[in-house]
Amino acid sequence: MLGSWDFDKKRRIGVNGDSIKFRLKDIAVKPGSSLSLKKDFDPAFTGGFKDKGDAIEQLAQNRNRVAQLQETLYADDRYSVLVILQGMDASGKDGAIRHIMSGVNPQGCNVTSFKAPSTEEIDHTFLWRVQKALPARGMIGIFNRSHYEETLVVHVHEDILKQQKLPPEARGKNVWKDRYEDINAFERHLERNGTIVMKFFLNISYDEQRRRFIERIEEPDKHWKFNPRDVKERAHWKQYQKAYEDMLEATSTKWAPWWVVPADNKWFARLMISEIIAMQLEKLDIAPPKVSTEALAEMLMLREQLLKD
Repeated sequence: MLGSWDFDKKRRIGVNGDSIKFRLKDIAVKPGSSLSLKKDFDPAFTGGFKDKGDAIEQLAQNRNRVAQLQETLYADDRYSVLVILQGMDASGKDGAIRHIMSGVNPQGCNVTSFKAPSTEEIDHTFLWRVQKALPARGMIGIFNRSHYEETLVVHVHEDILKQQKLPPEARGKNVWKDRYEDINAFERHLERNGTIVMKFFLNISYDEQRRRFIERIEEPDKHWKFNPRDVKERAHWKQYQKAYEDMLEATSTKWAPWWVVPADNKWFARLMISEIIAMQLEKLDIAPPKVSTEALAEMLMLREQLLKD
């Protein structure tokens, strides 16, 4: 199974000969488990890293790892990668994309941001618009928010369901259970056909979100990031946390597990996401296609011709 992990196995990560040990279960949602975001996951967790500079240096190394592996993924042309980023407003999704994927060839990577559904999208099933944006073989696709919004925003604001033109049976008492099952089946289908699905929930604390909102208001060069609607959504914090817990429990699977990434320290969140992406890519049996004997002979002949040119 492409997405399977040994959550209990210790990993080493570090630079300059120094390293820390951590278990993936520190940030993983083990399939079939129950959880409490408040009790089980610390948004300020840094895995033992005390020096931000070392973490940033390791991130740079991971960025190079991902860039090289993406090139091989593209040349191999059998697998694709889908990275899903979810999180509360100001949790750092945009920054994570920028800092982790900046070294990747743009031809091999697509980023899709999902906003409120359009009229056309509402006239289809909730998975329709994400299916159109799936990465092709050899590509890395990144979803900034995703189909999971239909189990989060819509779960917190259930009046949205009334606007989705759904028949009564599609918005009954089992609507969330049904959507979780649909998502699991959808991602299982992707995995079976060579798409590696990696899902990250950027877990920011209530206090840190407030600090970042205030920073956006006070610093002129960050005014463009501020949206008054985000503060209004903050009033539903507890409802969102419960919706996330339900969603994480129901949709963390062996083929597409969820990672609850501590997001109060942006540098650590970026490090963890980059490490898991690189680790998963390194697990794949990928390599550039081999050149046939005839093709190699022709290449060598043309090389001699070019040397004489």
